[in-house]
Amino acid sequence: MQITLGGMSNTALDMTDPDRRRARMAGLEQRWRVVAMLPRQPAVDIVIPVHNDEADLERSVGGLHAYLQRDFPFSWRITIADAASTDGTLKIAWRLSSDYPDVRLLRLNESGRGRALAAAWLTSDARVVAQLDCRAPELSGLLPIVAPIISGRTDLSIARRLGGLIKGLRADVARRLLPTVGNRDWFFDLELLLRAERAGFRIHVLPAA
Repeated sequence: MQITLGGMSNTALDMTDPDRRRARMAGLEQRWRVVAMLPRQPAVDIVIPVHNDEADLERSVGGLHAYLQRDFPFSWRITIADAASTDGTLKIAWRLSSDYPDVRLLRLNESGRGRALAAAWLTSDARVVAQLDCRAPELSGLLPIVAPIISGRTDLSIARRLGGLIKGLRADVARRLLPTVGNRDWFFDLELLLRAERAGFRIHVLPAA
């Protein structure tokens, strides 16, 4: 699986040639300077997994961005995790990540909502990672999900709204659990929750509205 972040891929480079190694290190130093100018580590990274969602993506991200700026008390980032869309989703996502400095784009070359979430959560530097659905984002459920995690009252939160599942968890918990989750598609949520329970992590379930 290839993951591309901001146009850079995870392809390994030959570091045996001295000239190439010096050029590579110079490039890394330049990249470090760029990274140093990025916004500081956010408290929450809200991931929107998408696959052929060109009809909903701009509205969803725009609404979420406005809500976070207006009503969200923690520092945040939005990550669009595109799982091999074949329509105009990627083009829209690139534009949104250019228009909004606090929107990150992650592109995978394989489909699967769980695969997109896992890749986004594993590459996040936030303290808490969360999921929001592109087609029916439940903005009112986001703060009740992440607040108990940030306060230390729980390790993982889930809320059922209108048949959908909103969830959030500590990033270090995600890094521990995700390598053990085999299903990266429809049963990703269920397996993640089962493994969290078996590992003894605290799970907070918000009642349906």
